[in-house]
Amino acid sequence: MSGPRGALRDLGLGARFAVTGGRRSWARTVLTAVGVGLGVALLLVAASIPHMLQAREGRTDARQASLDEAPVSARSFRYVEVSTLYRDVAVHGVALRPDGPDTPVPPGVAALPAPGGMVVSPALAELLASPEGALLKGRFPYRQVGTIGDAGLAGPGELFLYAHDPGIADATRASRADRFGHGTGERPLEGPLLLIVVLACVVLLLPVLVFVGVAVRFGGEQRDRRLAALRLVGADAGMTRRAAAGEALVGAVFGLALGGVFFLLGRQLAGRVTVWDVNAFPGDLVPEPVLAAAVVTAVPLCALAVTLFALRGVVVEPLGVVRGGVPRPRRSWWRLLIAVSGLALLLPAGRLYAEVASLDTYRVALGALLALTGFTALLPWLVEAAVRPLRGGPPSWQLAVRRLQLGSGTAARAVGGIVVAGAGAIALLMMFGAVQSDFMRPTNMDDARAQLQVWSAAADARTARALIDEVDAAPGVEGVVGVVQADARRPGPLRPGEGFVPRTALTVAECPSLRELGDLPSCRDGDVFIARTHGREGPDDAYLAETARPGALVDLRDEGERPVLWRVPATARLVDARRDPMGVMPFGIYATPGALDAALLEDAETVAMVRLDPAVPDAGEHARNAAARVDPLARVRAIQDFERDRQYTSVRTGVLAAATATMGLIALSLLVSMVEQLRERRGLLAALVAFGTRRTTLGWSVLWQTALPVALGLAISVVGGLALGAALLRMIDKTVVDWWVFLPVVGVGAGLVLVVTLLSLPPLWRLMRPDGLRTE
Repeated sequence: MSGPRGALRDLGLGARFAVTGGRRSWARTVLTAVGVGLGVALLLVAASIPHMLQAREGRTDARQASLDEAPVSARSFRYVEVSTLYRDVAVHGVALRPDGPDTPVPPGVAALPAPGGMVVSPALAELLASPEGALLKGRFPYRQVGTIGDAGLAGPGELFLYAHDPGIADATRASRADRFGHGTGERPLEGPLLLIVVLACVVLLLPVLVFVGVAVRFGGEQRDRRLAALRLVGADAGMTRRAAAGEALVGAVFGLALGGVFFLLGRQLAGRVTVWDVNAFPGDLVPEPVLAAAVVTAVPLCALAVTLFALRGVVVEPLGVVRGGVPRPRRSWWRLLIAVSGLALLLPAGRLYAEVASLDTYRVALGALLALTGFTALLPWLVEAAVRPLRGGPPSWQLAVRRLQLGSGTAARAVGGIVVAGAGAIALLMMFGAVQSDFMRPTNMDDARAQLQVWSAAADARTARALIDEVDAAPGVEGVVGVVQADARRPGPLRPGEGFVPRTALTVAECPSLRELGDLPSCRDGDVFIARTHGREGPDDAYLAETARPGALVDLRDEGERPVLWRVPATARLVDARRDPMGVMPFGIYATPGALDAALLEDAETVAMVRLDPAVPDAGEHARNAAARVDPLARVRAIQDFERDRQYTSVRTGVLAAATATMGLIALSLLVSMVEQLRERRGLLAALVAFGTRRTTLGWSVLWQTALPVALGLAISVVGGLALGAALLRMIDKTVVDWWVFLPVVGVGAGLVLVVTLLSLPPLWRLMRPDGLRTE
């Protein structure tokens, strides 16, 4: 029977072979389904990323208070952020004070807590209740009265809180809003980051497709014997190929179903697993319909294409598939052509710099896809060429080499994912190394003089002194530079030609702290200084003298308020300002507490720069807790020489998280492929043991059989990854910073060989038992 009906009949025959061919057929079908299912599950996770990011962004926008200053009303409220770090983990929160009875409730919160209360995320509640969170618990002097629902959290692992603090006043410089739901909007990715994202999508998804292609070819030798039997009963070559396609199609369909199950099970665990600080609610992982349909369509078609491609050079005769002759050597020219074509697409793509519009994403993706595909296609040729001349060596080495000489295709295909992931990882590492300086901004801070800055709106002398003393007494604090800062202006109205009243900075601190801010010849309580920057990083000396000069009268209050006048002593000395630990050159009037009472200042702030003892564990945490005991709304930030751009950090975190999942899939693919090969050789292994071959010899042979293709694959990865990375760096007008970035990739590859070998030993011992000699 010919035509469509005949083709369907042949496909159905192959499908029956997959499920009615006995225990070995079922084993092959299950193995194929598991392999395909793992790949499908990861593809569905990738298809869910757009929805996950959209859902997280929607929830964070919904809880953002309006940035527009709202008038006082029954709905308005004062709010201030109370974010902090706890052992390098970010804890975010908002303290608010309602202005009236109709204040809106933040998302995920049933009702506003009473004054002095707070609601926290489940993850934060768990941390505060544990011994690990004992230090953090003392940082928030609020009663925990409830938890925040999913609607108010970016993810289940987020540490977040809302507190009702009646102490929030206008002096805290808090903002006023009357609603939640202000979307901040995201700026588009800069060109280099967009290039990294495009490359990462190709690098991370291509190994999945390679794994799916390998999975549908499991049990190839058994399939060939079955097809030979089919030819013996009168089937022609076309019928056998269609039957093989039908058998592969069943495994792919079962794999789709199993992949859906794996995805649903993994989705339930999404909230419990955090990879590189990224986690999500199960409901966030919803595949985009178009992408999910593409996965469901592409996997069966891939199974059919791979099966037919594998049979293109196989002649199935009625008496079997004869493999005793010398196989035709693989050709390398077309493999090199694919890789070179991909690199050629990238080279003339033009300079990218930082503009997004100049990036042809489709061209970059196609070029990277072709280059990585070409590198992967080179591996079977290289393995075959490398093992062909090998002779001699220990028995375990000879067994491994002879196995690869007889058929290296299966081993090379299993390692193909390493080639893709390795070459892509090297290119990504080169990109990150070359562009990170563009996203690392110098802060001019000096973390050798201080490590923390504490800011508080407490301006009166007693509170400021208490804050400084409390922080200074904390365990692990070696010293504190504490100052009260405000503005002083020239009294009186505007003069002709002036656009504003001249003003200057006013700093009140004790002598040890003032010495950190300026070059003082000597200092004692009651002294006053005029600090100048000579126009370098502040006003020129002429403008500064409008207000800051010996004998000048200044107003300590803002314009329109009742003036509070203070005269700079005629004995005030002129000094040069110096850069403080925060990288700022504070100019203006320096006064000691004996010369000026800080209680006279309005709208001032207290700043303390803290020097920590690195030998004391959790010294920074103790300092933060000390500041919170005096002022719960005090802000503490780390002093660091450089700060990293948030977009760069986000992209880097996402790529590392996805790469971790991809490497796990590659390890699984190697393990499944190794188990499948061992199962195919069950009778041979049992016969070798029966004739006296030591088990350790067979174990070492498994190691060499895995290590040799992996070593060759890593060699291709190194060369191809460096070439791909250099081509991509040319697009952004960057040079290679480090040519040795491939060393971590090689280390990961060696670790995979060791792990896969150790995990394959238990099934190897089981397959070497005497019952493996049985045959049907």
